[in-house]
Amino acid sequence: MDEIKEKKAKPKVGGQALIEGVMMRSENDVSMAVRLKNKKIDVESFKITFLEKIKWYRKIPLLRGIIEMIASLVIGYKCLLKSAQKVELEEEKKEEKEEKENKKLLTILSTLAALFGVFLTIILFMFLPSLAVKQTAKIFKFNNFFKVLIEGIIKITIFISYIFITSKLPDVKRTFEYHGAEHKTIACFEADLNLTVENVKKQTRFHPRCGTNFIFIVLMISILVFSFLTWKNLIVRLILKFFTLPIVTGISYEVIRLAGKNSNLLAKILIAPGLLLQRLTTKEPDDSQIEIAITSLKEVIKDKI
Repeated sequence: MDEIKEKKAKPKVGGQALIEGVMMRSENDVSMAVRLKNKKIDVESFKITFLEKIKWYRKIPLLRGIIEMIASLVIGYKCLLKSAQKVELEEEKKEEKEEKENKKLLTILSTLAALFGVFLTIILFMFLPSLAVKQTAKIFKFNNFFKVLIEGIIKITIFISYIFITSKLPDVKRTFEYHGAEHKTIACFEADLNLTVENVKKQTRFHPRCGTNFIFIVLMISILVFSFLTWKNLIVRLILKFFTLPIVTGISYEVIRLAGKNSNLLAKILIAPGLLLQRLTTKEPDDSQIEIAITSLKEVIKDKI
């Protein structure tokens, strides 16, 4: 009698749009595919060793959300930086020493840009909404409930406005097309279809586990959590917001995790705003962009199915 081989469980995959490319991740494995200036596809893969050593965290609610968020930011930034380097430095006929200097300069500039982005995020989403509400409350005498509600509305308005404005920029629009390619390719994989351009094109570009959904849920959960923080001193409130952000992140991760597993009415309500926002953060990709997403996904799952 022939030996029956046990079928491997399908791995869970996620991803991120890069500069002219797509990153795909399955637990501790990451792959990225980037379209170079010579039209060839550069593929790179690596393991996330530090997560493999502490894999026990995945069984602990809240903590797993905090660690996954940090890991996603670090891995995403690393891949984004690498993709920029591959696209910009490929095909440049320069001396090896000069090329290394350019890479170092690009790394420094990208790091400074990332730090500025974090600073801007703190100002836009933590400090300014609270300042605006506190000043307005002096005139209209809002109670704490309305203060928190208005603060949340301001944060959501800033977030949507930022996405809308940046989506009009040509480079950002192209990145959003790769974002669409990533979603459609994952949807094709989850539907148990062959990973071909034709099959991927038929899929939806909206996905319930998207980072856009996660950010929106973080904003909603933050309204609830930050309602318990003091309004007497804005600096103290800002510091408390910073230290309670991991709690917000952990709760948000559990919410989107449950929403992704269920298709009931509550789950649909929770992911509905994020799915609507994906009309801005994802665009329909072309065949070449889908090819990149397929290449990246095939690389990260090749030893798992």
